[in-house]
Order: sequence, then structure tokens, then C-alpha cells
Amino acid sequence: MKRIRGWLTMFLCILAAALTSCSGSSTPRITVDKTRNIHMIVKMNRGDYWNTVKMGAEAAAKEFNVKLTFKAPGTESDVKEQIAMVEDSIKEQADVIILAASSYMGLAQVVDKAAYYRIPVISVDAEVGSARVTTYIGSSGYKAGQKSAERLVQLLNGSGEIGILNFTNTSDKQESGSDNDIDYGARDADEREKGFLNYVARYPSVHVVDISYTPSVTAEAEELTRLMLIKHPNLRGIAALNETASQGAAAVLQERGLRSIKMVAFDSSPAMMEQIQEGVVQAAVIQNPFSNGYLAVKNAVEILQGVKVPERVDTGTKLIDLGNMLWPENQKLLFPFVR
Repeated sequence: MKRIRGWLTMFLCILAAALTSCSGSSTPRITVDKTRNIHMIVKMNRGDYWNTVKMGAEAAAKEFNVKLTFKAPGTESDVKEQIAMVEDSIKEQADVIILAASSYMGLAQVVDKAAYYRIPVISVDAEVGSARVTTYIGSSGYKAGQKSAERLVQLLNGSGEIGILNFTNTSDKQESGSDNDIDYGARDADEREKGFLNYVARYPSVHVVDISYTPSVTAEAEELTRLMLIKHPNLRGIAALNETASQGAAAVLQERGLRSIKMVAFDSSPAMMEQIQEGVVQAAVIQNPFSNGYLAVKNAVEILQGVKVPERVDTGTKLIDLGNMLWPENQKLLFPFVR
């Protein structure tokens, strides 16, 4: 009987762990009796990825009694507009600012300014070069790049020429006075590329012959893909490192019927899932944008309640292909807004 009671006590402790520990100390609970004013500023005001981030944030806002203000420039390369939006949020006295920075260093100074005014800043999806950021929520760009490279090398059987279509070249500078000294690159773009190249370097018969950059404009991604195919007629593989680059590259491969070129895409737009089903794209590295948005708002509320949040929350990535895209757990990841 003592052994049975012991197992029963342990079971009840595990069952109640979400609310109260066995030692009697209470876990923090989010109160919703006060409306919080939280601003979310992301890279771009369109695209399936950012729409899903917004959807996750709105779900958390509804759950935790948050007045959510959502802001985004028209393109991911409009760093000045993002800086102005953070400035406005500071003037509007936001309780917390959630930021997906288009530029790692370009947004650093204004984030420091927010901290000076005692406004916590949460970095989501893309990091920013400020030590004053409270927490980062998102995936590891480096690991995602390695995951993309691993699958593309497998598809090519360890041999062939590869082209990379990335976004926002980290060597580009915007020309405007003293802004010339600012690195306007996005950290996630840089990390994905670095992870990809470091993995491919293990294979002497695999050669990256071209790296092109697009400011997340589909038409430009298409044109860059066409130029890449002209310059490198022996190209066997393409890695696209964000949603817009993926859509542009896949559209060109489909219009030309180039099934001999293997492609690994990024992110999970409905169009990309169709491309995988049709065999135009062989795989895609998928992030978790809904969770990124949801957890960013949840952590913001916890910060306002004085709860200590972790410095990093890794929401991970997953590689989706024709073989696993219909698995129930992957369908939940691909379509988080469908109950």
C-alpha cells in the first residue's frame, strides 16, 4: 500500500506540475486583468511567413489581454523605415517592443534607445546587435543553413555545381550620409549562408558557383535565377534561403521544366507545398512562424509581470519533403491556424 501511495503521489505531482510544484512553490501565472500595449515590428508587411507570425501574435494577444500594434515596411531591405517605426513605438510609449530586425547592426542603436527609456525589446526571427535585447525567439539560422545543405548534397549524390539565392546581401550599404558605415545585412541571412557553406565545404566535388541576393522581391528573385542559369549551364542544384527567394527560383524552374535541377527551398507557403508535390522542389526547411509570434507576445507579458524569461527560445526548424509533408505533426506545423 505504501508503494501504491508513493506512485499515486508522484503521478499527482506530475499532473499538477503545470500549476504547482510538489514543494509547494507556485509557478508564475499570467494575469489578464490589465491590458498591455505591445508593439510588433517585423521585416515586411506581406508574405505568408510574416502573415503567420502576425497570426500567432494575435492569438496570444487575444489570450493574454494585449493591445497589439503590428508594423512592417513594404520590403525587408527598408531598414530606415524599420528604424522610424521603432522610434515611433518609443514615442508612443509601448510597454514592450517585439522586433524582427532587417539589419543586425542597423537597428542596434535604436534598440539601445528603447532600453534607455525602459522599454524591453524582444528579438524575434532575426537577431539584432544590441546587448540590451531581453530575449531572442526563433530558430538558429546557422543550423537551418546546414540542414538545407545536407539535403541538397544528398540529392546531388555528393557532386555538382550549386547556386545559392539569399536575401539582403550583408556587404551592401545604403547610400545616405553617415549611414554608409552601417552594415545593413540581416543576421539570419548571413547565418543561413554561413551554415550552408561550412557544410558544403566537407565535399570536394560539390562547388558553390554563384551566390545572388534579393531584397525579398519575387520578380527580382526570378530574374536572378534566370541569370544564374545562363551563367552556369552545368548547374545541378539551387538553395533558396527565404520564402521570397524560394518562390522566385521555383517559378523559373517550373516555367522552364527544369526537373534535372534539384532545389531545397525555405519556409512553407502554400505555393511551395504545391511545388514539392509537383516535384519542382524536392524539400523545404520550415521554421515555426506561428509559434514565434505567439511566444514573443507571451514572453512580453511575462516580462511585464516580472517573470524571468530565458535569453533564447529556440523554436527550431524541420525539413519537409514529399515523404513526410502529410504526417499529422507536420501538417500542424505547416497549417497551424487550422483546427
